Amino acid sequence: MFQLDAFTDHLAVERGLSPRTLDAYGRDLARLVDFLQGRGLGRPGEASAGDLREFVYYLKDLGLQPSSIRRNISAVRTYFAFLLAEGIVVTDPSENLELPKTWRRLPGVLARDEVERLLEAPEVTDRLYWRDKALLEFAYASGVRVSELTALRIRDLALEEGFATVVGKGAKERLVPIGRSAARAVSLYLRELRPTLDRGAGRGIVFLNAAGTPLSRMGVWKILRRHVRRAGIRKRVTPHTLRHSFATHLLEGGADLAAVQEMLGHADISTTQIYTHIDREYLREVHRQFHPRG
Repeated sequence: MFQLDAFTDHLAVERGLSPRTLDAYGRDLARLVDFLQGRGLGRPGEASAGDLREFVYYLKDLGLQPSSIRRNISAVRTYFAFLLAEGIVVTDPSENLELPKTWRRLPGVLARDEVERLLEAPEVTDRLYWRDKALLEFAYASGVRVSELTALRIRDLALEEGFATVVGKGAKERLVPIGRSAARAVSLYLRELRPTLDRGAGRGIVFLNAAGTPLSRMGVWKILRRHVRRAGIRKRVTPHTLRHSFATHLLEGGADLAAVQEMLGHADISTTQIYTHIDREYLREVHRQFHPRG
């Protein structure tokens, strides 16, 4: 239904692209199709410009480099140009896709009441209630990246002490506090649900999918999107939004900037300042309150 074979033939025969380039197009478009099907779309003509914008943000949330994302966008544009020429679609939703260099730097932030609604969104009657509850609680409590969340191992948890060890960028380990609510939710998930999910393929990873294998980034994205809808939150929310909200709420509550930097795993404190959109007035107020000659 997505005409990928016909598109590949077009690239190979009419444009004479190399097998390596064809493979790259194939991977990029397979990712697009998987994303669109995850949104309930069965044909390329059903995709809107909004769907494609969300796809590009999803690529960013996966941690792809801007160069890789630009290649994805190029593949998507070429694909829809082909579909339009063949009369398979009547409009080109990729026409105004933005390139990475024009993106906003930071995602939005959830208000505290929105976070509360999101954390309460999983329904107790759902089979995977404890998995989803633990995942949402842990993500917001720790501020970890989605890659760190999906790689988290049971042996990395020290729930009684309220800490977890995560492996961040550059394979650097750091200790993050997770708080009582998240520790309790994860503990219940590990006791009540995970043993029934793991059929020997869990590899010691904390968060598993319904098939018993480690949850993927896309899996986390889908879980979050489902509960955002249930919570009635209308703004765009990604795993990165939870990380950003974690840091912002800590700083709004008076947390030390260096401590937040450590919890986020930022090598440079200037990254933390940008990430948490601290304005000059906030920094001026901190200096005024705590410096001897402020």
